[in-house]
Amino acid sequence: MAYDIERYLDIRGAGDPTYGPTGELAFTLGTTGTAQVWALGAPGAWPTQLTFHDERVQWASFSPTREELAYGMDTGGDEFTQLHRVSGDGSEDVQLTAFPDAKHDWGGWSHDGDRIAYTANRRDASRFDVYVQGRDEAGANADCVRVGDAFDLPSVVGWSPSDDRLLVVDTHSNFDQDVAVLDVDTGEITRATAGLDADTRFSWVAWAPDGGGVYVTTDHDADTRYLGLLDPETGAISRVADGGDWPIEAVVTAHDAGRLAYVRNRDGYSELTIADAAGTTLTEQPTPELPDGVIRGLSWGPDGDTLAVVVSAATENPNVFVVDVATGAATQWTNAATAGIPKSTFREPELIRYETFDGREIPALFTRPDGDGPHPVIVDFHGGPEGQRRPSFLSLRQYFVDNGYAVFEPNVRGSSGYGATYMNLDNVRNRMDAVADGKAGVEWLTARTDIDADRVVAYGGSYGGFMVLASLTEYPELWAAGVDIVGIANFVTFLENTGDWRREHRESEYGSLDADREFLESISPTNNADRIRAPLLVLHGANDPRVPVGEAERIVEQASAHVPVEKHVFDDEGHGFSKRANKQAAYRAVVDFLDDHA
Repeated sequence: MAYDIERYLDIRGAGDPTYGPTGELAFTLGTTGTAQVWALGAPGAWPTQLTFHDERVQWASFSPTREELAYGMDTGGDEFTQLHRVSGDGSEDVQLTAFPDAKHDWGGWSHDGDRIAYTANRRDASRFDVYVQGRDEAGANADCVRVGDAFDLPSVVGWSPSDDRLLVVDTHSNFDQDVAVLDVDTGEITRATAGLDADTRFSWVAWAPDGGGVYVTTDHDADTRYLGLLDPETGAISRVADGGDWPIEAVVTAHDAGRLAYVRNRDGYSELTIADAAGTTLTEQPTPELPDGVIRGLSWGPDGDTLAVVVSAATENPNVFVVDVATGAATQWTNAATAGIPKSTFREPELIRYETFDGREIPALFTRPDGDGPHPVIVDFHGGPEGQRRPSFLSLRQYFVDNGYAVFEPNVRGSSGYGATYMNLDNVRNRMDAVADGKAGVEWLTARTDIDADRVVAYGGSYGGFMVLASLTEYPELWAAGVDIVGIANFVTFLENTGDWRREHRESEYGSLDADREFLESISPTNNADRIRAPLLVLHGANDPRVPVGEAERIVEQASAHVPVEKHVFDDEGHGFSKRANKQAAYRAVVDFLDDHA
């Protein structure tokens, strides 16, 4: 039986698990049409809805000591996230911050549950400060203290076990970060990694259970991230676990239990390790019995004997599993609906590699429909550019394959997951090499007898939208159609108009307006739109702070003089689509467009 696109968009997925102090679990789930906070006390129990908003809830975090959660929510996708607190039964909902023109990023609860930490750009849109705030019985913004304001782009990643210090990752670019310790009472900042080489990533950090050191996932003195133990006083890093050819991408610690868990990304698939931790010595626990897929979200149970994770696999929509540390057994707690579509109909992608113009091997996921073909194919470029397409569940992938399309998802140069060298191959003047990788992927596809070379579609969002537009301008003969979702159309106007807090960091990846303006103009699709030969569909959110909607307007104006162009702008969305009605309208437009042109 065939199902329409609306049914596929109604497939749900649980996310952001967080343990309560007595063992209950909360998570986000989009059952009502936008993601809200839900909770349950036992596996398979009927969940209780705790928040009731028209806007999406982005994340939730249980207090370690009280039956209450903090959560974040923006308005219309504008990403000016405000913080809220909701009681464990949903009966009380209190706004903690009320700065509608500022972005608030969560930093965690203190261990006693009396305070929260976060960063916000209240004073200057381009700069973030660190704040500590009480539970705010007195109302929004009460009992709030700025404790650190000498950072570039800080993220608070946890309180010390003694609750007197905050661990901060300061991001200078997507490939250069530092770790600092902030004394909450004095404001003194110890820059633990100041003496290390530049261009070192610290993608995940966590206080060691004894509070004396910091576990980090880093590529310091390595091409691939490993698990290290950082001395916050000296900056010395000792290797604890090596990922080999594959990066260790996440680590979380259970202070009272003296444990940690880390995740290795092996060619896109997640491998979870749980161990007792004493400095650099790890004593591994039984291997968790989880589905093969991608792990997103890790939350320790209150006693450290269980670990909640979300697993998303190519043929399994995201759900929360709880791992028993002692045995490795995993129990599925949530049962997010598949909208009545049998899981048996979902297709598993094949992991392949193809050779590109300079002899490199480019990894990609390739999913084929039933039959011998030749099939039309959607070449789906991920965002980032340092993102990675992984074997997690994508309802659109399943819809397209069920409706006769092959889906090809290349991890072109610049993608994460394959080491720092590979991730940096597309920086600044090498930007178009990534587009050439896409061309090589199409050539690999069209050399096959099961692919129709006249029905190849370029598809992508955000930076992937740039990849679509650049592919259409650089290699117009390859494409039957293009779908650009919240994509960059001109690097100069994008950098001029993106959120103030993002500009400097994006320049380190794409190039500087001062030094590279001429080059950026030369590769921008709006300046080469006369080369486009394929019909184009453009989708965007009016409130997008990352890639402002002007990018959509510019490419539509330029391309429509040469090819059929269709544009849809959603007034109450930002960098993507979060509301059920908007997702249905957007992807119905995609389906109809491809029916007409591919």
